[in-house]
Amino acid sequence: MSSTIPTLVCARRCASAFKSHPPQHLLPNPSSLRPPTSRALHASKPSLLVRPSLLRRTPQWPSHCRPLTTRAAARNLFRAHPIAIPIATIFILFGLGSFVYGNYIYRTYIVGQFTAYPEPVAMKLRRAIYYHNTDANPQLAVKFYRQALEEAAQCGMDPFSNEIIGVKIQLAFLMENIGQLGRAAEVLEVVFRDCLAWTEDPERGAKEERRAQRTRVLAKMVGVSVKLGELYADDRIKNEEAAEERLVWAVTTVLKEKERREREGVREGEGAWMSAEEVGGALESLADHYESSNQHFLAAPLYLQAVSLVPTTSCHAITLMNNLSISLALQNPPPTAGIPSPSGASQINDAKTWARKALAVDRALTKADTRTEECDQGCAVTMINLGEFAEMEGNLAEARRWWGEGVELSRRVGFQEGVIRGREALARADKRK
Repeated sequence: MSSTIPTLVCARRCASAFKSHPPQHLLPNPSSLRPPTSRALHASKPSLLVRPSLLRRTPQWPSHCRPLTTRAAARNLFRAHPIAIPIATIFILFGLGSFVYGNYIYRTYIVGQFTAYPEPVAMKLRRAIYYHNTDANPQLAVKFYRQALEEAAQCGMDPFSNEIIGVKIQLAFLMENIGQLGRAAEVLEVVFRDCLAWTEDPERGAKEERRAQRTRVLAKMVGVSVKLGELYADDRIKNEEAAEERLVWAVTTVLKEKERREREGVREGEGAWMSAEEVGGALESLADHYESSNQHFLAAPLYLQAVSLVPTTSCHAITLMNNLSISLALQNPPPTAGIPSPSGASQINDAKTWARKALAVDRALTKADTRTEECDQGCAVTMINLGEFAEMEGNLAEARRWWGEGVELSRRVGFQEGVIRGREALARADKRK
């Protein structure tokens, strides 16, 4: 009983203190006890008083319903589908890459290459190239090529521009692909005659603004003339006279223009002439023609000029030197008054010299980025030809050594023609034992 008395006394004291000194925050505000005026009744709006501490407080979610972050959701999804998710990701990335690449191809190769043409011409050319390369319908391709040329004429395009000449050359290329070499030659002959008439007009070359165009058109004519020579020399046409005429014109024009520029200098606005390799290509085409008709004495000087124009750091130099060695070994020029004919021994020595130079060029081309298939095949053919030259001198032992090396190299690089030719030479040598 005595233990509860202090507790009751303490409680009574606290109650009396509360009545005499109540807390200030629990007392009503006197102004709030006044009756509101009519204006206050209409204008007052209820407001929600929230302690500032509640605005800063982060709601605590229960652990079972807490929202997941994107990374966590992705991790859970991957754990639930460990195989399907990677496969779906690969397909999505592949589809996105295909879309980007397809758009690049379309913009660059389908739309981009026709920006130089008016839209009516470009539309016909797109269809022509589609039937030329994709659908393989030559008749429709020829039809749309011709319609493109007609549209170009109606649009007022320059008939001697690179774009229009290129369309005509492409049409001839289509004819050649389908085996109609005669019609291909007809198309190129029209291009050649029109360009020739344009370049021979004296007013064309006199005007400064036309000089660059004349240089460009003349270079196109050289290329067209060389192609005509190749078409006429083909076995399906076999017009040797026309082939030689076109090839001789090309070489003569190239050398005359080169000589004129060296003598008179380059006139203002003319621009650069054909490069050394392009000039060498024209010389080589005529030399090949003479070589095929067994006129080796005419082919040799042309090959020699072509070799001087082609850099020795290219694989094509091996081919030219090898062809030159063959022409020197086989040439049989007609007798000329006052000029002694070269002996067979000196011709073979000259041929062997150029063949060994070809092998030296091949050995110098050690870098993989400068070597091509032409290097390996040219080297194999040169070895076999050195065997032929040794056979002409009666040295079968040396001939067999060169033929064996040529066959081995041809087999190693996959040059089947060299393997066959070398084995035939070895079999021929075996019969002579």
